[in-house]
Amino acid sequence: MSVTESAASRAAEILSRPVDINGLTVPNRIVMAPMTREFSPGGVPGEDVVSYYARRAAAGVGLIVTEGTYVGHDSAGQSDRVPRFHGEEQLAGWAKVTDAVHAAGGTIVPQLWHIGMVRRAGQPPFADAPPVGPSGLYKEGAEVTGQAMTQQDLDDVVEAFAKAAAEAERIGFDGVELHGAHGYLIDQFLWAGTNRRTDAYGGDPVARTKFAAEIVAAVRAAVSPRFPVIFRYSQWKQQQYDARLAETPQELEAILAPLAAAGVDAFHASTRRYWVPEFDDSDLNLAGWTKKLTGRPAITVGSVGLDGDFINAFVGEGSPVLGIDNLLDRFERDEFDLVAVGRALLQDPQWAAKVLADRSDELKPYDAAALKTLS
Repeated sequence: MSVTESAASRAAEILSRPVDINGLTVPNRIVMAPMTREFSPGGVPGEDVVSYYARRAAAGVGLIVTEGTYVGHDSAGQSDRVPRFHGEEQLAGWAKVTDAVHAAGGTIVPQLWHIGMVRRAGQPPFADAPPVGPSGLYKEGAEVTGQAMTQQDLDDVVEAFAKAAAEAERIGFDGVELHGAHGYLIDQFLWAGTNRRTDAYGGDPVARTKFAAEIVAAVRAAVSPRFPVIFRYSQWKQQQYDARLAETPQELEAILAPLAAAGVDAFHASTRRYWVPEFDDSDLNLAGWTKKLTGRPAITVGSVGLDGDFINAFVGEGSPVLGIDNLLDRFERDEFDLVAVGRALLQDPQWAAKVLADRSDELKPYDAAALKTLS
C-alpha cells in the first residue's frame, strides 16, 4: 500500500468513528460548518434549502450545523433572504429540512444568530430597528453608531434565544448551536474591543461573559436536559482578524468556564486555519485548548480540504505543507472530537462520502469562483 493509500485509509477509519454529545450519537466525526447563503426569501427555507442539506446528510456528513438563522428580535438581522427561526411559515420550512436530514441518516442543529452591530453597507434592515450592541460599537476604536443595550434589551434577546431553542426541539432538531463568534452580538459582549460597559456586563473577562452565560442558561432551561447545546466562539472577528478574546490559557478559561457551567455541552472553536497553535509553548489549537480547559467535546474548523488534495498536502498562507496525517494525529491524541468542513463541502456535496469510503482521489478541487452556482 502506498503512503497516499495508507493515509486515505487512516482518514476513513478515524473519521468514521461515532461521538457522543450529551446523549446525541453523531455517526462520524465530520461536521458541516454553518455557511450563510441568503437563499431563503422572506426568511423561509424552501425546497431548495431542504435538498441542499439532505444531499449532504445522505452523503455521510455526521452533524450538520445550519447557516445562521435569525432569532425573534427586531434587531437580530438585516437581510430578508437569510432564514429566520421564528414565524409559522419559517419554522414549517425548517421542520421539512429536519425531516429530510433525518430520513437521509444525518443529525442536524440550527445555528441561532443575532448580528448585533454588524450591518452591510447599503443594505437596509428588513425590520425598522436600530443596530444594538453592548456599547453601540461596531469594532474596536470605532465611533458609536448603534444603541447600547438596556437591561430590557438584554432580557428580550435572552428570551428570543430561549424561545428559538425550544422551537428547535419541538420541530425535531437534534440540538442547537449558539453563534457567539466572528464579531456578532454575543461575541461583541465577549470582546473588550466592543464591550465598554461599566455595569455587570462589562469589565473583566468573567463579567463580559455574563450575557452569553445568561443566554446559555435560558436555552438550557427551555429544552430537555439531553438536548445538546453547542456554543460557537472565536478569537478573530470579521471586523478585525487579529482580535483576541484571550492572550493566555488562563484568560480563555475565565471565559469558557462560566459558559460550561451554564450548560454548554460542546464548543465549536472557530479558527481560520485549524493547524495554528493558539498559545505559545504548546501545539494545541483553539479547539484543543477548549477541550483541555472545559472537559467538553470540541469541534475544530479552519480551511480543511481547501487545497483540493485532502490527503497529500495543504499549502496555506504562511503555513508549512501539511498532510492529512496532521489532522488525524490530533484526533488520535484526543485534542478535539469533531472537525467542521465548510467550503469544501459546499464545493463537493459528496465530500464526506468520498473521504469516509477511502475515495479521496475523487474529491473535487475547491474553486472559489464556482461557488456562486453551487447548491
